[in-house]
Amino acid sequence: MSSITVPIPDLGGAEEVELIEVCVAIGDQVTIEQSLVVLESDKASMEVPSPLAGRVSALHLTEGTQVSVGMALLDLEVEEGSPAGIAETQTPAPTSVEAVAEPVATDTVAESAARELDTPQQSATPSQTRRELVSVPDLSGAEEVRLVEVCVAVGDSVEIEQSLVILESDKASMEVPSPWAGRVVSVHVQEGASDLRAGQPLVELECAAVELDAKTLIPPVASSAEQTLTPPATAVAQQHSVARSASPRAEGVAKSVYAGPAVRRMARELGVELHQLAATGPRGRILKEDLQRYVRQALRDGGRPAVPAVDFAAFGEVELRPMSRIHRATARNMAASWAHVPHVTQLDEVDVTELEALRSSLKPEMERRGVRLTPVVFLLRSLARALSAHPAVNASLHADGRTLVCKRYVHIGIAVDTPTGLVVPVLRDADRKDLWALGEELMALATDAREGRLSLSAMQGGSFTLSSLGAIGGRGFTPIVNAPQTAILGVGRLDTRPVYVAEALQPRQLLPLSLSYDHRVINGAEAGRFFCELIEDLARPPAFHDNGDESQPPPAFKTTLPDSPS
Repeated sequence: MSSITVPIPDLGGAEEVELIEVCVAIGDQVTIEQSLVVLESDKASMEVPSPLAGRVSALHLTEGTQVSVGMALLDLEVEEGSPAGIAETQTPAPTSVEAVAEPVATDTVAESAARELDTPQQSATPSQTRRELVSVPDLSGAEEVRLVEVCVAVGDSVEIEQSLVILESDKASMEVPSPWAGRVVSVHVQEGASDLRAGQPLVELECAAVELDAKTLIPPVASSAEQTLTPPATAVAQQHSVARSASPRAEGVAKSVYAGPAVRRMARELGVELHQLAATGPRGRILKEDLQRYVRQALRDGGRPAVPAVDFAAFGEVELRPMSRIHRATARNMAASWAHVPHVTQLDEVDVTELEALRSSLKPEMERRGVRLTPVVFLLRSLARALSAHPAVNASLHADGRTLVCKRYVHIGIAVDTPTGLVVPVLRDADRKDLWALGEELMALATDAREGRLSLSAMQGGSFTLSSLGAIGGRGFTPIVNAPQTAILGVGRLDTRPVYVAEALQPRQLLPLSLSYDHRVINGAEAGRFFCELIEDLARPPAFHDNGDESQPPPAFKTTLPDSPS
């Protein structure tokens, strides 16, 4: 291994530029042309690529430093036999030039050169014309480029340095400006062409045949061995980002965006408007990480537009209170479920007057056993029976979107409010347990949840969820399905109201219920049958023997599913 020092290359006439970003760290392995640092002049920002592959052994400059030609940038440890003498030879120009999305100069190169030569730009009579062919310039080492946009059409009049086409390599977008003023007589390429090579014809112009033409004033694009790090105004115009596209829309958007060619290319491929991104790079520069972060968030949000950020402190005093881990997880899961599951909610109420009378009669037995039979316990029993009889409500949609996962068990999750957020412990095999076993296990799960003793496994495997707000209040609500489950039952507050029974008004205790379900799996008819059976079972409480045991066994699982909705 040998160590070489990579210097700041020729700056194209600029005395000093600012180092705005260091892209590597000591110990990093770099490849040829990998970006080492980003420099910025008054007119452009540009990457300095690595001339060799190796390991970074030392960094001599830091971000924010004003640098000049020849200053030691970093040391590379390279394999023996790699080309040496970098400090003494000209570094190849970076192909990943990143131009600031701002106008490069108010004067064109031709105008500046004309003033220096004291030669005014001339016009010619129609008879003084000539044909000039504009070709693909030297590609600085790239073999082929893609044509991103044709900025002119046959018959258009163009000015010197007006963009003719936009080319794109793997590392840079570059405009090809017109070296002459004239009229477009033919266009030899089409947008989307991906195999353009240096020297291939692009556009043919009809120009004024003046004695001193602009071609002599605009230097050609430098070759890979001659191009400098900060190109002169012409090269900047050729390697400027798509922000200077002839399209008014692209120009208007990109002028407010500071991003390099690689980021712009990735954004075009992903269909992302750069002005929507939050920039985290130096001086408001959009990085690849910003684009990736935006796309990840968009995928999590299901492609929905982001909610605009509001500074609420501008309207009064506020307090920032971090959400708990459980609260954040609940918010994330519910948002995903709402975005992906087509929800339908059915509402009804059940007369639980007889059930409440039964509960009151069982209070001595509750005290003897030390188990409370709350209304939720009876709901769990009836849910288990109904889920066994309606397997579609207990099923889940497979990840392939074409298969139903039919469960031969009934594990019911119960939403529990805790000081740290909502948790859903799972009561397993609810269809195989009597009321007392259900009541005892429900008490244990609720206690563990509120005291933070639930294990992760205790909250997994649910096939249906029960959420009750009865103790808090409310006539009803529309719960969100806890995907990948397909249904959830919401329970409101028990209320006593007059109801016609046998043609006479009687006070009855009514319990509001709301069933939300995934309409991809459960159709309305199946949900209606399930809901009616659940309500009927709750309205007819189980009979008990003297010893307190139930006399009605739960039904067996059905073996067939109803027809899927069309």
